[in-house]
Amino acid sequence: MNGNVNALNWFEISVTDMARAKKFYETVFGVKMDEAEMMGMKMAFFPSDPTSGKVSGGLVQGEGYAPSMDGAKIYFNGNPDLNVALGRVEAAGGKVLMPKTHISPEIGHMAFFADSEGNAVAMHSNN
Repeated sequence: MNGNVNALNWFEISVTDMARAKKFYETVFGVKMDEAEMMGMKMAFFPSDPTSGKVSGGLVQGEGYAPSMDGAKIYFNGNPDLNVALGRVEAAGGKVLMPKTHISPEIGHMAFFADSEGNAVAMHSNN
């Protein structure tokens, strides 16, 4: 793999109720997500700039997409302090599974939470 390319370029979070999941993520991260139907699936996309080369992704509701606490772990950018977004999780219908936890001075902090659909996801921040 070319050292100048991101290891990841897209992620999908399985949902069973698109309206509920979209509201959850828009509330927690203070973003607006656009919706579309593609290949028989409902999708909502996290904001992105395709020219930036940064990873993006979306929510997907459709056949073969089942929320799970055991699936791949996705770490959202919680900078500058993940406590801000983490503090919105429970009011938005999720649950904090692991509070802000210090990893190391070089790496920063992490936290895990369950989203409104039952997926275990995470956040990372430098502070």
